[in-house]
Amino acid sequence: MSKRPEFFRGLALAAATALIFTNTALAQTATSRPPAGPPSVADLAEGLLDAVVNISISQNVKGDDDNAPIPQVPEGSPHQEFFDEFFRGPGGEGGRPRTVNSLGSGFIIDPAGYIVTNNHVIQDADDIEINFSDGTKLKAKLVGMDTKTDLALLKVEPKKPLKAVSFGDSRKIRIGDWVMVVGNPFGLGVSVSVGVVSARGRNINAGPYDSFIQTDAAINRGNSGGPLFNMQGEVVGINTAILSQTGMSVGIGFAVPAELAVNVVNQLKEFGETRRGWLGVRIQPVTDDIAESLKMELPRGALVSGIIEGGPITKGEIKPGDIIIRFDGTDIAEIRDLMRTVGESPVGKAVDVVIIRDGKEQLVRVTLGRLEDGEQLANAKPGEMPESSDAKPGEPPAAQLPASDTVLGMKLAELDTDRRQSFGIAENVKGVVITEVQPNSPAAERRVEVGEVIVELGQEAMETPEDVTSRVTELKADGRRNALLMIANKSGELRFVTVRME
Repeated sequence: MSKRPEFFRGLALAAATALIFTNTALAQTATSRPPAGPPSVADLAEGLLDAVVNISISQNVKGDDDNAPIPQVPEGSPHQEFFDEFFRGPGGEGGRPRTVNSLGSGFIIDPAGYIVTNNHVIQDADDIEINFSDGTKLKAKLVGMDTKTDLALLKVEPKKPLKAVSFGDSRKIRIGDWVMVVGNPFGLGVSVSVGVVSARGRNINAGPYDSFIQTDAAINRGNSGGPLFNMQGEVVGINTAILSQTGMSVGIGFAVPAELAVNVVNQLKEFGETRRGWLGVRIQPVTDDIAESLKMELPRGALVSGIIEGGPITKGEIKPGDIIIRFDGTDIAEIRDLMRTVGESPVGKAVDVVIIRDGKEQLVRVTLGRLEDGEQLANAKPGEMPESSDAKPGEPPAAQLPASDTVLGMKLAELDTDRRQSFGIAENVKGVVITEVQPNSPAAERRVEVGEVIVELGQEAMETPEDVTSRVTELKADGRRNALLMIANKSGELRFVTVRME
């Protein structure tokens, strides 16, 4: 019996020890747990709200352009005259202009009255009105817009300097960083929402320079054109789009990064338009198959598929088949990198370009042209095509023109005068013409078409069907599984395709 008190004292000591360890573990867990978020953004928001504006636009639309049915009112209704005048115009003739209104957001970047927003917010507007946080309303004029990045710059004439915000370095933000959205959702007025950066460099196929910041901060209709702030009160993005089936926030919103917007805004402010650099090449992605056919360890860079005549490339510095892997000190992982880097470069700048040609790296130097001028050249109609014979475009030439045996699922023939005329192929196109593509063949899988011309195969020029057959044999003996073909269409536009040889 004398041992029972000692036994209970032992139990009490063990329990106390366990409690100490438990409390210690809980304390350690509590101290090691990351903070749930900023305790408040009230102070931050208070200093920024006056720089965010609501944008109201109006657009006049003629009634005869509106195919909506005219509402019917009961006969003898006292409202009949109103409906006749509104929908049919005075006297019931129709064609009465109507005003369509919409709302968006923007932010002031200069106390003198310069305001940034999205191009789609003010596009086709006849009248733009800026509503400030203190209730002031001012008319705005459009300084310039850029459809490729969906940005626009407006200007108002204030009586006193305005509260402005500055751009930050969006390259420094990390996934998980806190950000704040300020804007005009659903026309309710200035509203604040907070979230984190969910992803960077998102491509949503909105334009050639897609590199959006993705955030879960609430972005809704009306937030377009508003700022995305970091926790230092700097603009790191311009809210542009959401991913939603309902049109309301589901936690996936996208903002144009400041690193892309700053250059565009500065050009719009200085010139009223953009002046982007232009390399004068047509490019396509380097796929896994293309990389394998060229014995590249990993697919990277941008494959040059053509040179635009009249552009910066005048002395063969870059040729079709080259792969651009570095531009002006920037590594090119994919074609978007090249498009963005070239576009952000000054017109007339001489830049170093690293290419892969014939399996070896080479350094070339090119002086950039202006993209806006280049687009006119690139979109110009090709020269007059030779008059065709009775054969319709895309049909094989007459039966008396023999073709070769099948190679990679294609029948080929020399590109002589008769075939050039029969297929309507431009005079500047050289190579071996494709006269037949077998269904379900390797060539058909790559959408190779009759009437196209094989210019190169395995980076060697082709002149006869025998050249094609011989080169395919060489590539197979070299262990290649795919053949890289440079193909020209009838007007001479080039593209690269890989056709499996197995």
